[in-house]
Amino acid sequence: MPVDPVALRHALAEEIAAADPALDAGWRDAVAAVPREQFLGSALFSPTTGGWEPVLRTQVAPEEWLRMVYSDRTWVTQVEGCDAADATGPLSGSATSSATLPSLVVRTAQVARLRVGQKVLEVGTGTGYSTALLCHRLGSGNVVSIEYDPTLAARAAACLEEAGCAPTLAIGDGLQGCPEHARYDAIIATCSVRSIPPSWLWQLNDGGSITTTLSGWMLACGLIRLTLDDAGTAHGRFTHDTISYLLARPHERPPSPVFFRQDGDTRPTRLDPSLVEQWAGGFVAQLAAPSAELMTTSTGIVLRDVATGSQAWTEPARRGWSVHQHGPLRLWDQIETALEHWQDARAPDLTGFGMSATPFEQRVWIGSPSGPSWPLPL
Repeated sequence: MPVDPVALRHALAEEIAAADPALDAGWRDAVAAVPREQFLGSALFSPTTGGWEPVLRTQVAPEEWLRMVYSDRTWVTQVEGCDAADATGPLSGSATSSATLPSLVVRTAQVARLRVGQKVLEVGTGTGYSTALLCHRLGSGNVVSIEYDPTLAARAAACLEEAGCAPTLAIGDGLQGCPEHARYDAIIATCSVRSIPPSWLWQLNDGGSITTTLSGWMLACGLIRLTLDDAGTAHGRFTHDTISYLLARPHERPPSPVFFRQDGDTRPTRLDPSLVEQWAGGFVAQLAAPSAELMTTSTGIVLRDVATGSQAWTEPARRGWSVHQHGPLRLWDQIETALEHWQDARAPDLTGFGMSATPFEQRVWIGSPSGPSWPLPL
């Protein structure tokens, strides 16, 4: 028996609404109305143990393809710049574009508190699906969307036209905003950033907002909505959400050499290193060592600073843990001190954190701007 895509869309919308009772009905209706299958092209990547396996639409039964499309999950569409339709076999590397799970798209829009009549800049058109949801809810005339990859942008433009959406589309570095169509009442990003690009702040109307996920090279994330005040400073608090988007390409980590452990200086740790594997603990660690990357092993954690080559790694000791630190930065010292500040504040989840941002200085803090805080890399 054929599967009805309209029925699947409505079922997906109801599933998302049931999981988030506070979701505005307008976003539920957008999910029910926008045909996601039009935006996913002819192939997707499925994760495997060692990388990504291309799945061609022609190799899958139509009913199975539609069920894949209307599952509430992210489908990777590009790996290391190679589209799934162009892949001749499995690939390794990082995802560079994806069709984000619909519940995350509408949750981000809900956090942004978007309203009909607002002019919105979406950073990261991607497949165009999230753009179509914005158009359905806000009206195409209120939506500007910018995409870094010209090939993706062209494909998204065709899909949006086919779906009856007519937003203003642009190609370029979304971290520079879209000045030719500014100013905006709201900016919403479907990628993560290490800090708020100054251009976003400059292109906002007074009282405008920015909604994005703040991430970094440890891949810890926090979703936040910042509002611009009369003095030109944007303020906001993080939500409870444990969600993430792909890092914006210019904010990605540079290639790293093969890692070799160096013994360095050794001491007992004051805290259990597994704290950095908690969502908020990892976020604190990333704030304390913003140019470091984190790896976990069966015997502890490994930290490597991308800028200086400094490293720290832990291992079990007779009583607790030991840490080895090598290089000009004492990475574990920085992180352990930050974790102690977090624990002194009763180890809040991300709702206990906030942020203040100008084009010249940005800090994330615990409790209030006068509490413990860390600068972001600009």
